[in-house]
Amino acid sequence: MTNPSKKEALGKGIRSLLQNIDTDLKQTTSALGDTVVAQATGIERIPLDQIEVNPKQPRRDFDEQALQELSQSIKLHDIIQPVTVSKVGKKYQLIAGERRFRASKMAGLKDIPAYVRQANDQELLELALLENLQRENLNAIEIALSYKRLMEEVSLTQEQVADRMGKERSTVTNYIRLLKLPPDIQVAVRNGKLSMGHARTLIGVENVEKQLFIFGEIMKNGLSVRQTEELVRKLNQNSDKNSAKKPAKSSLPPAYQKIQDNLASHFSTKVNLDRSKNGKGSINIEFYSDEELDSILEKLSLYGEK
Repeated sequence: MTNPSKKEALGKGIRSLLQNIDTDLKQTTSALGDTVVAQATGIERIPLDQIEVNPKQPRRDFDEQALQELSQSIKLHDIIQPVTVSKVGKKYQLIAGERRFRASKMAGLKDIPAYVRQANDQELLELALLENLQRENLNAIEIALSYKRLMEEVSLTQEQVADRMGKERSTVTNYIRLLKLPPDIQVAVRNGKLSMGHARTLIGVENVEKQLFIFGEIMKNGLSVRQTEELVRKLNQNSDKNSAKKPAKSSLPPAYQKIQDNLASHFSTKVNLDRSKNGKGSINIEFYSDEELDSILEKLSLYGEK
């Protein structure tokens, strides 16, 4: 049985971390000026009753069971990924994060962490976020959140983010995928208790229960990254013994590989293109949250004005 006092302590610890991020982000100087960067990347806790949903938000239906599950997680961990709002008069309007907003209400929170957009100037926001990413004291989760904001609020693809940062696209992808890890693991990365190498290994584990098991082994036994990779290999080998061996698929011709890569870049997620010799095939677009599904549908122009 879980000790309620431990849950409460964990929640307070995460809340404290979120409140202190803003202080950490202000420890540099830049051509933009500290004030601009702090406004674009700082986190505030905003009372829920001061936040209004964007009336132009095309999405209206939310999975109640998924909201309940997210609400339970928020009760234990608070919100790991802040919402984004803009100041409208004396209130705030949601730009991104309506699921987190709704689940926080269900969880009984009084306030939530939020990025506050001071002005609707995407170029300025992009410059501020890029400037912020040059800082040396950011942890992997903070970097991932900045990459995600560049994609969501500045409408950059992973490839464009990588180009602006002078990074490989796979590097940006790995950081973004950190935000799919369970809250306990994200907090450990943010606290420095889990290295990026460990987290990158856990990203490759599809099953959440298995991720948490491996995470527990790392914490309990102080496993190195190499030992963690070996544990993952052993677990995968055991899983393979219980499943039929699948025939290897032939690799795509270069022209179709390029199409697959372009689609992955456009939708900012993993895309699999399968084409047979007779010209028939399929395209599989993966998403890992309702927000990502919304983004894909918008890029497919499946949301119309109501």
